[in-house]
Amino acid sequence: MTYLAHTAHAQLGALWLAFIGWTLTAMALGLIQWRVWLVSDRGVISSGVAWVGIWRACFNSHTLVTPGFRVMHCEYISLTEVFTPPEIVAGQVLMLLSLLAGLSGTAVGVYGLRNVYFGMKSSSVRLVFSTTGALCLLAAIMSLTPLLWNLSSVVTNQTINFPPEFKMPQAPHSQHVGSGIGVGLVGTVLMIISGIIFCTYRLPARSWPSLKEEAHLDSPVQPVTDSRGGVTSSGGKDNPAFESQEHFSYTQV
Repeated sequence: MTYLAHTAHAQLGALWLAFIGWTLTAMALGLIQWRVWLVSDRGVISSGVAWVGIWRACFNSHTLVTPGFRVMHCEYISLTEVFTPPEIVAGQVLMLLSLLAGLSGTAVGVYGLRNVYFGMKSSSVRLVFSTTGALCLLAAIMSLTPLLWNLSSVVTNQTINFPPEFKMPQAPHSQHVGSGIGVGLVGTVLMIISGIIFCTYRLPARSWPSLKEEAHLDSPVQPVTDSRGGVTSSGGKDNPAFESQEHFSYTQV
C-alpha cells in the first residue's frame, strides 16, 4: 500500500486543534457567565452581580442559598418555560448537538490518521479526512449560532422576564458579555480551522512505496546456482540466445 504518513502532518495538528476546540465548547456549555448583569438593588443580590447562562441563572446572596452552592443562589432555566428567550433555547439545543458532531469528527479523524500512519486503506484516506472536516465545520456552525445570538442580545441590552422565584430583577442596570461566550467563540474558531485543514487534504501526485515495498526493494539479491553449478542472479532473466551460443561452443570443443 502507499506510504502517506509524510502527507498528514498538518492533519495531525488539526486533530489537536479539534480536540481543544471541542473541550472549550464543552466548558462554555457548563459556564454560567454568558451574560453578566449588574444590578443596583443589593437587598437580595448581595454582590450586585448576577450571571445568566443557558442552563442556570445565579448570583451571590447572604439571604438566599442554594444547597451545594454555599452562598450562591441558582435557578434552573428550563427549555419549555414561557419566559426562556429563543437565544437560550437555541443554545441548549445547538450546543449539545455541536458537542456530538465535534466528538464524532474527532473520532473519525483519529481513525483516518491511524490508517495513514499504519499504512492501512490509503485509498479511503481522502474521504475520511473530508468527513472529519465536514463534521468539525458542522459543529462549529451549530455552536457559533447561539454564541453570536446571545452576544447580540447582550450588546443590544435585551432583558429576560424571569419569574418571581428567580429573585432576578426585571432589567439589569447594565450588562456585558461573560467569559462563557468568549470561551465558546475561541473553541468555535479552533474547530473551523481544524475543519478547513482536514477538508483541504490532497493525496500526493507521486505515490511513495510502503514500508514493506521499501524493504523488498532494499534487500540484497540472493545468488542462485544453475544446473551446471554456475552462479546466476535471482533478479535477472536468462538470455536464450546466449545459452544456445554457449551450448554450441561446448559442442565444437
